[in-house]
Amino acid sequence: MKKIQAWGTTAAGKPLAPMTIDRRAPGEGDVVIQILFCGVCHSDIHQARDEWSGATFPMVPGHEIVGRVIEVGSGVGKFRVGDMAGVGCMVDSCRSCHPCGDGVEQFCLKGNAPTYNGTEMDRKTRTFGGYSAEIVVNEGYALRVPSALDPASAAPLLCAGITTYSPLRQLGCKPGDRVGVVGLGGLGHMAVKLAASMGAKVTVLSTSKSKEADAVRLGATDFIVTSDAVAMKKAAGSLDIVIDTVSAPHDYDTYLSLLRARGAMAIVGAPPTPVTLHAFSLILGGKRLVGSLIGGIAETQEMLDHCAKHGIGSDIEVIPIQQINDAYERVLKSDVRYRFVIDLESLNR
Repeated sequence: MKKIQAWGTTAAGKPLAPMTIDRRAPGEGDVVIQILFCGVCHSDIHQARDEWSGATFPMVPGHEIVGRVIEVGSGVGKFRVGDMAGVGCMVDSCRSCHPCGDGVEQFCLKGNAPTYNGTEMDRKTRTFGGYSAEIVVNEGYALRVPSALDPASAAPLLCAGITTYSPLRQLGCKPGDRVGVVGLGGLGHMAVKLAASMGAKVTVLSTSKSKEADAVRLGATDFIVTSDAVAMKKAAGSLDIVIDTVSAPHDYDTYLSLLRARGAMAIVGAPPTPVTLHAFSLILGGKRLVGSLIGGIAETQEMLDHCAKHGIGSDIEVIPIQQINDAYERVLKSDVRYRFVIDLESLNR
């Protein structure tokens, strides 16, 4: 074990503070990554405050990790010392079940090893996230970060990027498609950029008129304020795909009505309470409502390469780790455009 500097919390709802954690010794198939940047995901807040229940403490959040490889095991062939690498929401899986074999390790039947607030696959070794100086991970669960990507703005791609890229790919987004994006936050702004880069015509659906200029800047061609009943009625049946990024309770039927026949809506936001749905919203028009959860390792690498090719990164505000508690409160107030990223060099201040 190696002692590593980190920031985390010792109990639900307690402020994050400096702490020391143990990182396991690297094996022959592992890489050691010096963490340079880590994105702040809303799910970090949920878990640090045990709002989803089942949290274990002490906890070091962070699953949008970009850094530099500083050590490789004797069996590693994918990375060399000095390479830029990323770690997303998982650090291992069983590697033997059907989902793992199909490249969708996020759905591992034995439960994957989350980057934090969980254990390695031995179900004993605790996992700690990216609000720390280093991480040890099997090379098969680390991602190559292309040199064309800015490391800081690439960090949120490991969660927000793949969370929105995966449903667009699975639903066959192609040039000329009309894609609706519900909500323009950390996830929504990535959905706009990615759909536009695939050649789609993007409509942002938002409760706030003030976000229209940003939506256009990010690549949207249309903007609808969802409280405008006339505009919503005019848009009915006009979209091929809808990506719903909103985590607050809202009406799915409203957005399903915007789909053309055989269109599909993907849910990537997770409202805290059950949502009602009228069957005829799906039956009439043969529409589909699907859920999506990040992506497998291969698809995440595909996403990073796609972003490098198209010059896509997250819109970020870089902060020192000492501002993390304030950042959490600002996230809850939607006071960030659009993702906080921690500069981990600040651990040494």
